[in-house]
Amino acid sequence: MSRLINSSIMMMAIAAAVAIVSCTPREPEALLWLPGGDPTVEAEIIVDPSLDLHEDGFMIKDTPQGRQIMAKTDVGAMYGKYALQRMERTGKASGVLDVREEPSYDRRILNHWDNLDNTVERGYAGWSIWHWGEPVPVRLIEEYSRLNASVGINGSVLNNVNASPEILRRDYLERVAQIADIMRPYGIHVYLSVNFSSPAVLGGLPTSDPLNADVRKWWSEKVSEIYGLIPDFGGFLVKANSEGLPGPQDFGRTHADGANMLADALAPYDGIVMWRAFVYSPKSSDRANQAVEEFEPLDGQFRDNVIIQIKNGPVDFQPREPFSPLFGRMSKTALMPELQITQEYLGFSNHLVYLVPLFKECLDSDTYCNGEGSTVAAITTGYVYHEAYKTTAIAGVANIGRDANWCGHEFAQSSWYGFGRMAWDTGLSAEDIALEWLQQTFTSDTDFTEPMLDMMMSSREAAVDYMMPLGFHHIFAWTHHYGPEPWCEIPGARVDWLPKYYHKADSEGVGFDRTRSGSGNVDQYHEPLASLYNSIETCPEELLLWFHHAPWDHKMSSGRTLWDEICHRYDRGIKTVQGYVDLWNEMKPYVDAERWEAVRAKLEIQESDARWWRDACVQYFMEFSGMPVPSDVAQPERPLEELKKIKLDMKHHN
Repeated sequence: MSRLINSSIMMMAIAAAVAIVSCTPREPEALLWLPGGDPTVEAEIIVDPSLDLHEDGFMIKDTPQGRQIMAKTDVGAMYGKYALQRMERTGKASGVLDVREEPSYDRRILNHWDNLDNTVERGYAGWSIWHWGEPVPVRLIEEYSRLNASVGINGSVLNNVNASPEILRRDYLERVAQIADIMRPYGIHVYLSVNFSSPAVLGGLPTSDPLNADVRKWWSEKVSEIYGLIPDFGGFLVKANSEGLPGPQDFGRTHADGANMLADALAPYDGIVMWRAFVYSPKSSDRANQAVEEFEPLDGQFRDNVIIQIKNGPVDFQPREPFSPLFGRMSKTALMPELQITQEYLGFSNHLVYLVPLFKECLDSDTYCNGEGSTVAAITTGYVYHEAYKTTAIAGVANIGRDANWCGHEFAQSSWYGFGRMAWDTGLSAEDIALEWLQQTFTSDTDFTEPMLDMMMSSREAAVDYMMPLGFHHIFAWTHHYGPEPWCEIPGARVDWLPKYYHKADSEGVGFDRTRSGSGNVDQYHEPLASLYNSIETCPEELLLWFHHAPWDHKMSSGRTLWDEICHRYDRGIKTVQGYVDLWNEMKPYVDAERWEAVRAKLEIQESDARWWRDACVQYFMEFSGMPVPSDVAQPERPLEELKKIKLDMKHHN
């Protein structure tokens, strides 16, 4: 049977692949992330509050008295047990052990975008695991908590950043308290996203102005109510004055005014405010400039229990972006990265895309804000501007639902696992994390792990190739962000929600001019990056069209023109995924039949989607370049007019 499928069949396959599922997760024995928590070799547990360790840290030592796990707290001892079991299962526990581990970040948090109707925004693994309005799924939450604890995740924001005020009702808070009770033995603190208009909507006040005394009193009383139910409640996550959500600017106040009001209410209980920097104005010259324009002037005005939560890139979880320049622009305010584990812009749960290389790309980026070595990781772990950080934190937008494998794709688990391990230790390599996951999920047989490791490590770059190579960004279909639609036009829509705003293709070239003669975004970066990005000759090619409106005949390092290189990149992406399909067929002896077939089916969809992206983008941009597709790459297979008719019935929610 040909691998080519027509658009109608493709649409049916996609619809089936993202269908809502509601089955319960597999038994723990089949979820191979340290199912027992107990190492094979007996170890003495020593908990000593006087130890010079982070409260989550531990030591594992072989002594004359035997193997010991030493920690300052019971939670630290738990992490030590999981670490030792992981070492045993990955072949690292032999010999004499002398291990000391402390987490890179204090707070390692999953952001769930779950709604009170049990849908999940940008969720591709089924309904919410919290089962709002239904009996509390105790066993399911226990298993979720165990999986998180095994990789060091210690916080969970239960609800969507597009928050309903209803989450602060007493009945919902009591439900949150029940969930917190289940998670607590695993060292996990519960957080909530809150709607800034809650005092007016829920409390009946005439305003939600953060400087209004009655509003401040309402929040103080609500926080007291929460801590009466949940003594170890973590704090609030806030999306304000973004995408239509309310915020302090509605009342002529600043982000600092709004965040500080909530911080003052939480401070007596050691709670924190995570205030998202995902803001943009339709009037801004460049959406990528907005966060710096709004937040840099406020540096030093936030309370010390406020952390500004910044997406890895300056636009919105694209397959590739430069790091957000805001990471290098605030020296007096605590900052935390926000990474997306769910694949909103990377093929949903249909595509095999291991995301830790993307995470590392951001964290390892040097901002040069305080000289060389001022990486995003060094800033956000408090190393560069230590005095600004009362606590450190990192967040990952969760990809978890009620699917049998939790994440909708067996390999999507690896990004959840990888986020936890990287948040615990930013020094771990993406390769080491991937190998750990493979060994704990499938087998330690190197005939399986070595080719699968190569596949995982190449998967993000493959997705960039077949979706948006060379700095293309945000050329997705309207609303669902799954397939290609660089031609998209929606009457009355915000211009910065449409692909043409970003690609700006014309007869001269393609790409967004963010140089000093364009939007000036390059100067939000410190030298030498500003000058590096500003010049088309020195700008890294993987970001060329992010920073430059480049001529179609621009000479690339390969010797090809820009147009020819675009075509070759799309072709390379398809060939890479074809290789995955063939390789997975060879892996059948190493994987149980159920999981092997599930992954095989997803890879077939991924290959078809890669061809769809190539056919759509190459033919669309060819209309502007006026150049033919090079003869040494595969030619488009389906006419552009046919592809323009594809409309997938996908929504924000599952």
